[in-house]
Amino acid sequence: MLPLLALGLLVAGVCPAVLCHPGGTLDQENVTLEDQDNGTRVDNLGLASSNTDFAFSLYRQLALKNPNKNVIFSPLSLSIALAFLSLGARGTTLAELLKGLKFNLTETSEVEIHRSFQRLLRTLNQPSDQLQLSTGNALFIEEQLRLLDRFAEDAKGLYASEAFKANFQDSAAAEKVINDYVEKKTQGKIVDLVKELTPRTVMVLVNYVFFKAKWKTPFDPHDTFKSRFYLSKKKWVMVPMMNIEDLDAPYFRDEELSCTVVELMYTGNASALFILPDRGKMKDVEAKLLPETLRRWRDSLQIRHIDSLRLPKFSISGDYNLKNILPLLGIREVFTKEADLSGITGAKNLVLSQVVHKAVLDVAEEGTEAAAATGIKMVPMSGRMDPMLTLNFNFPFLLILQDKDLDNILFMGRIREL
Repeated sequence: MLPLLALGLLVAGVCPAVLCHPGGTLDQENVTLEDQDNGTRVDNLGLASSNTDFAFSLYRQLALKNPNKNVIFSPLSLSIALAFLSLGARGTTLAELLKGLKFNLTETSEVEIHRSFQRLLRTLNQPSDQLQLSTGNALFIEEQLRLLDRFAEDAKGLYASEAFKANFQDSAAAEKVINDYVEKKTQGKIVDLVKELTPRTVMVLVNYVFFKAKWKTPFDPHDTFKSRFYLSKKKWVMVPMMNIEDLDAPYFRDEELSCTVVELMYTGNASALFILPDRGKMKDVEAKLLPETLRRWRDSLQIRHIDSLRLPKFSISGDYNLKNILPLLGIREVFTKEADLSGITGAKNLVLSQVVHKAVLDVAEEGTEAAAATGIKMVPMSGRMDPMLTLNFNFPFLLILQDKDLDNILFMGRIREL
């Protein structure tokens, strides 16, 4: 039997994947990437564009597979993990991985792609007292497995990957070591990422992203009240609804797509885009989720006075096996006996068995302590010429959590049921 390679992708409450086995030849033309830049690079905008294209393509598939459910995942975690995996891929397996990640290989070299992810990881992991944002990679390797020196060097140099020995013959013990690592790195948000490992597994690759930030303008917990959230026209549930009044925030009413977009800022340079499709328009908006749509929204946002913004306080999670979804994006061969991951060990005997992704997202009032918060708010109305603007997110909406410095989507989701 072929040995299994398990790829574990995970994120800040969001987790990506588990990966397992295939067979092959070593590409002798590959050069060590860590110390060679050759003056070439993919700029942040180019990498962000590819990552955004991948994010929306994957979102549409997840939404189709889960039509009446919440969707939450980290496209950034998946992009990093699959790019990391591609270090060991060769031939059409490599081409499919990078094309599936939305890179144009006639315009961008493999070296440039990996160097761009290296810079992205370094930037994301810059310490900040404004928000907590960290991402990293780890390899859990069967005690008897020997990695190619080049793969080990590039894994560490480009993807800052830690390496740990694991005894996959004792599957339960190996699962515990990996899951404990993931749980610690995500501060308890992601538990039991990997399950049902078999003695044939020889390696697990894990990526994690952890994000925690405070609202720049926090919600006052005293203003949170019970209210209806409509799952459909006739079906609703009672949820805690946060409320903030007299807020100046970036806002855009998209008449073309029949939706409203508002951006709420975190301390530090991160923000959340909340997209509220008009009733019955969710599928229409989802169908138009493209990089150019996001660019148009960002370019069209203008500061607007919002008299009242109501947003549910919620915690949602997602748990996906992407083995049947990634092939829809063109990533097929890596799951078959034709897979060539010979860049990992020098032998063409590894195949990807599964890709699991877990995500957890909490949205609450928490932010800086609202020392000046009161239960009574007065606003002078004389002289106001513009109409009152009230935004009530009391039916299904979309969420994009982004790093504004790098224009990368950290988390993306659809809140359909609470």
